[in-house]
Amino acid sequence: MVDGVKEVCKKKWRAVRCCYDFSANFFQKPTPVQIVGESRARELEQSAQSARLALQAWWANNARDLPWRNESTTPWGVLVCEVMSQQTQMSRVVPYWNAWMAQWPDAAALAQADKADVIRAWGRLGYPRRALRLQECAQQVAAQYDDRLPSDYDELLALPGIGDYTASAVLSFAFGKRVAVIDTNIRRVLSRAFLGIESLGGSCTPLERALAWVVLPKAAGESAVWNQAVMELGAIVCTAKQPLCEQCPLRAQCAFVKAGMPGLGERRTRPRQKFAGTDRQVRGKIMQALRALPTGQTLQYKDAQKLCDDAAQLDRCIASLDEDGLIEIVNGHDMRLPA
Repeated sequence: MVDGVKEVCKKKWRAVRCCYDFSANFFQKPTPVQIVGESRARELEQSAQSARLALQAWWANNARDLPWRNESTTPWGVLVCEVMSQQTQMSRVVPYWNAWMAQWPDAAALAQADKADVIRAWGRLGYPRRALRLQECAQQVAAQYDDRLPSDYDELLALPGIGDYTASAVLSFAFGKRVAVIDTNIRRVLSRAFLGIESLGGSCTPLERALAWVVLPKAAGESAVWNQAVMELGAIVCTAKQPLCEQCPLRAQCAFVKAGMPGLGERRTRPRQKFAGTDRQVRGKIMQALRALPTGQTLQYKDAQKLCDDAAQLDRCIASLDEDGLIEIVNGHDMRLPA
């Protein structure tokens, strides 16, 4: 495992932040217990044990009926869900995931699909480059793993478009392995319930990562349920600005509630990002216009000019879409979805 982690880290620097979770001694980083302190770690483990039954009961009665949670869903289906739901609400993902899996039920099917069809099927999920990266991932899974998604962290992380969160989520949700899954919702719930402080977003701190591992159930099966239940709780009850504390199964022991909910809803200070008039908006308009065209038809440049008043911005966005492989330039200035 150490050699595998070392090799992945050479290729993907972002993996470094979580390597110690799998090989704590390799980088000689402190373990999760050392980060929070041994005495505090024991207290957190005890608190998590008392919270587990309440959370499991809540999960059994309140989990949303999402299609990828069906027992028949394959690991590949779980991966598709995780890629689609990045920066996208689950409610928006459901119809796209259903249609996608009906058309391409496994990696081998997606690997052979036309790029144009893949981009069209991605629709308005946003960040369409994810669709092509998912197809690249499918091609590698089909060719190197006989159409079976690997169940090893290092191998998952080495696939195109797969980062720490997605690899961890697939290991937990699809393969039932004991691994801490850490997203915005989970960070918020754990920080509030066990530390009594607000999670301010941004990059995951060492303390937040260590906390997730310390409170994670030791049994693999229980850890998978825990990850899903905590994530669900953060999505529909322990929300960022208006948590429904009266409905929360952890209310009786929540350190955040006991502390008077200090800093509720606060976020790290950063400039507010606008969308109107940005390159991202213009790129989206171009892609929407292309998806609306009949198969094989081109979007003429003169029609694209109607989508953006700034000629320099339009050309910049067209060039970036071409560089990302999302469009093809034909006849000098016109464009179409890739074949």
